[in-house]
Amino acid sequence: MQTLSAHPTNGRNGLEELVHGVGLTIAASIGTHQRLLNSEETVRLIAAVAELIVKAMRQGRKLLLFGNGGSAADAQHLAAEFVGRFAIERAALPAFALSVNTSCLTAIGNDYGFDQVFARQIEAFGKPGDVAVGISTSGNSANVLLGLAKAKEIGLTTVALTGDSGGKMKNDADYCVCVPSSETPRIQECHILIGHVIAELVEKAIVYGPSGIS
Repeated sequence: MQTLSAHPTNGRNGLEELVHGVGLTIAASIGTHQRLLNSEETVRLIAAVAELIVKAMRQGRKLLLFGNGGSAADAQHLAAEFVGRFAIERAALPAFALSVNTSCLTAIGNDYGFDQVFARQIEAFGKPGDVAVGISTSGNSANVLLGLAKAKEIGLTTVALTGDSGGKMKNDADYCVCVPSSETPRIQECHILIGHVIAELVEKAIVYGPSGIS
């Protein structure tokens, strides 16, 4: 990502330079969102993931979300949208973020290695028919890849949220949604947008029936 210091000042100083930087960053984010919208394949893939989660939850299955760093925060955020509510008052929906139990994370990391922190939890909590969502801006995070692999082994459907290349996750997940950017902040911004879109569609379908997805 470009920083303010990477842009020529052109005589700007102080607050004016900061305002210019704000505009550049917002414009870059809007550009990535627009490319996401313009990709019919990606839009249809996001809709397919929403449909998948609707079917799983109607069958009493659950959603397991995981990632590192900012992606761990995204997993926690999106799990809360299902367990709480997105916009409609309704029954709670089962979704878990696998990065929130620090005792579990540190015990597994200490005893088995950090690469196993998600795979071990999926082995404990995952059941056939559940949906596992791995989030990684590079698509190459070892513990996310191993989590997805364990999920497939058990019989979960796997979904990856990644950046432009998709990384190794592109071929390892059943569904891989690639944000059209190589810049980590832009990818993360779109991951939350994608998660919100899915949460809204799932919630409408659960509350209103199949016609709720529109």
